[in-house]
Amino acid sequence: MDIESRLALVRGVAEEIITDPELRTLLEQNAHPTAYDGFEPSGLAHLPFGLYRPLLLNDLLKAGVRFTLLLADWHGWINNKMGGDLDAIRRVGDYFLEVWSAAGVDLDKVKAVWASDLVDSSDYWKRVVTVAKHTTVQRATRCLSIMGRKEGELLESAQYFYPAMQVADIFELGVDICQLGLDQRRANILSREIADKLKWKKPVLVHHHMLAGLQGQVELDQAQTYDEQRDRDVKIASKMSKSKPASAIFVHDSPEQIRKKLHEAFCETKNVGNNPVLDYCKEIIFRAQKEFKIERDRKFGGDLFFYSYEDLEEAFLKGLHPLDLKNATAAALDHLIAPVRTHFEKNKKAKDLLQFVRGQDVTR
Repeated sequence: MDIESRLALVRGVAEEIITDPELRTLLEQNAHPTAYDGFEPSGLAHLPFGLYRPLLLNDLLKAGVRFTLLLADWHGWINNKMGGDLDAIRRVGDYFLEVWSAAGVDLDKVKAVWASDLVDSSDYWKRVVTVAKHTTVQRATRCLSIMGRKEGELLESAQYFYPAMQVADIFELGVDICQLGLDQRRANILSREIADKLKWKKPVLVHHHMLAGLQGQVELDQAQTYDEQRDRDVKIASKMSKSKPASAIFVHDSPEQIRKKLHEAFCETKNVGNNPVLDYCKEIIFRAQKEFKIERDRKFGGDLFFYSYEDLEEAFLKGLHPLDLKNATAAALDHLIAPVRTHFEKNKKAKDLLQFVRGQDVTR
């Protein structure tokens, strides 16, 4: 595959690249650069994790990127996920791997790494302390948003280990690309600054879009954000989150649940700037399939077929009814979720893992 095709695939994954010239140079010099994303094992898999991440990952693999999936069990422990029970967090990590496999991720083509294996090394902790010594307390505090928390929500001093560990992970894994969500931007930017200071390999940042929650855009007051990145903070606050079930569609939801959730989703007529339903069409449906069908009664104009998101958005601006869009989106998402849902219904190992996760008290 030529450079332009590889670049197009990686750019198609990204909402932000830091920097595009560095990405081009990397791909020109390396046929198989390495990238990673990290996940705290916590709770049931939702659309961003169970559908969106596999779609993005498969495009990166096509571009020749070699990918590491970091199962951040220690990070989840620090962040008090699953009640702070490390053994439970590890079990949820096994469930995560089962979800990815069921969603079509070839686990033979990616490398799964547990944070608990990294922390066994004294060299790792030396790297963590080195990062921390080059990070001010104020900067570390601002980076705590990568945990999905604000300064006022801090309960334990251990949580200050988190940003230094996440930055150290990047260098410990030796990756060329940080390919995480936009909500992890602060830690990734810090990693580039640390790399400059210490002459370590500077990663290229490829931040993907944050899928919107069903509720649509969340408004923030000035106390909840910083002016220079207000738009990003709004996107992060508005994202679909498994720790906020009312905002999320899960890969285990039934067709009826998916339809009900989409019917209740925010989808204002002719509003394309704040529309989670259109967001799922753009980021998931048109990535996964070439055609999007909207079934309508003949008296309302009959069925519609769309072959690009741009055409769908134009039709919505011209008056496509929100309910027609919601019904079609529910059907398309159910079709994509069905293989994952079926796997967890029929495979005993998967079923046992799902039962375990459902039986846990999911803590934010």
